[in-house]
Amino acid sequence: MLASLAIRDVVLIERLDLAFGAGLTVLTGETGAGKSILLDSLGLACGARAEAGMVRAGQAQCSVTAAFLPPERHPALALLAEQGIEPEETLVLRRVVQADGRSRAFVNDQPVGVALLRRLAATLVEVQGQHDQVGLADPATHAGLLDAFGGMEGRRNAVGAAWRGWREAERALATAREAIAAAQRDEEFLRHAVQELSDLAPVEGEEEELSKERQRLQQGERRNESIAAALAELQPRDRRRGGPSDALRSAARALERLPAPNEEAQPILALLAQAQDAVAEAETLLERLMNEGGPDPRRLEQLEDRLFGLRAAARKHGVAVVELPALLAQLKDRLGALDAGTERVAGLERAATEARAAYLAAGRALTEARTAAAKRLESALGKELPPLKLDRARFFVEVAAREESGWSADGMDRVTFLVSTNPGQTPGHLQKIASGGELSRLMLALKVVLARGSPVPTLIFDEVDAGIGGATAAAVGDRLARVAERLQVLVVTHSPQVAARGAQQLRVAKQVKGERAATTVEPLGKRERREEIARMLAGERVTDAARAAADSLLEGTLL
Repeated sequence: MLASLAIRDVVLIERLDLAFGAGLTVLTGETGAGKSILLDSLGLACGARAEAGMVRAGQAQCSVTAAFLPPERHPALALLAEQGIEPEETLVLRRVVQADGRSRAFVNDQPVGVALLRRLAATLVEVQGQHDQVGLADPATHAGLLDAFGGMEGRRNAVGAAWRGWREAERALATAREAIAAAQRDEEFLRHAVQELSDLAPVEGEEEELSKERQRLQQGERRNESIAAALAELQPRDRRRGGPSDALRSAARALERLPAPNEEAQPILALLAQAQDAVAEAETLLERLMNEGGPDPRRLEQLEDRLFGLRAAARKHGVAVVELPALLAQLKDRLGALDAGTERVAGLERAATEARAAYLAAGRALTEARTAAAKRLESALGKELPPLKLDRARFFVEVAAREESGWSADGMDRVTFLVSTNPGQTPGHLQKIASGGELSRLMLALKVVLARGSPVPTLIFDEVDAGIGGATAAAVGDRLARVAERLQVLVVTHSPQVAARGAQQLRVAKQVKGERAATTVEPLGKRERREEIARMLAGERVTDAARAAADSLLEGTLL
């Protein structure tokens, strides 16, 4: 419910802080005192269009803060969760309007868009006025209200569940059909790719192992090449060039030809002999290493063919080599889906048909229940209309079948509230047939009947009693009080019969100080209420008879 309203610098209001309680609150005051400014201010906090003219003359900005106490599991709390706003016990909507018309919106002191403010307010407040009807006048709400009146929450939930099941089955079927169509388009490619990769038979981790072995074989080849090169230097193929051994022998023979006694050459000859032995040993060792054998050149060739084949396949399919086994499995699955696709689609078609049948069954059961509830609602509302001076009016609930394209989680019907205010008049939509006063009283009658199922905890009626008096005004006050037993109701009224039924009464007045006018709001106690209602009865001059009449109206209404 609406807990408080704080208004700063809005038109004629400089500073105003109001607290509201449960039940029926009436706002009274002379015409032009500023009651409409209060409703406009609340509308501003609820996301109504901001205008520069709302700012009090001479001020840079105005602001309105409305605090609500939503019940548990209220739709507003779900909206907050969607926006990532932490819910609190009090939900505060605030709007600030600059003198140039620009505005900012806040929810629990967090800046938000005005659209969110409107969405939240629509779940918290419903305004019924002579010229601005929301809520019941919106045909989109009628099905939910009828279902709540008829206690059809279970059937409605069943329809919603069946609808979601049907939609899911249809999506699964469409996805399967699309997959098969795509597979059929690519069938030739799939079969070729699966055959090619199957022949290649890639193994997970194979590339890394092949790379390591290739590196090892390449190192072995380089080793053999180095040994062969060294041996070739010691044993050149061109015998005319000779090798180190030949050179050492030639050097020794030359020294041996020195004249006797040739003693100085002996040490050199010994060293040359040692060198010949060392070279011969080196040749023997190199030949032994050569004879031990190196890597098999054919193995390296096979390995490189395999590695390059894997990498070529990976490039062809645009994946890494390591992903080839998974790609082969995926392509096999697609090919398998194609081969088994017809059977799978047939199963999904059967599931979709069964889901549709389940929705039809749940939808028809809801339609039957709605049709029966519509008759009860028409009867219940028919009893409320005559006391509200609407004895010629006839109320109808139309439950019309929709085309299949219009079916939804809410059912297969279009529920519309229709009214005829005069005999022979064709029933039409509420806001198109009834006049302002008639529509306000129609809305009140509907609220009396539908209050139990209303998701909106606060209702505001703006001059629902316009143009009526006496017994009709008393009937309006009685029904407002009945609605207020379940919901918080605020009503702007000029009727003393209505004002007397309020649990709380606020008097709106306009005071002129110097050359400036200001609107004030005063909560009234028992004595002040008596005087205010007497004024409403008598006019400017309050008489004892008017006070006695006020006492009569207030009897039994004050605590």
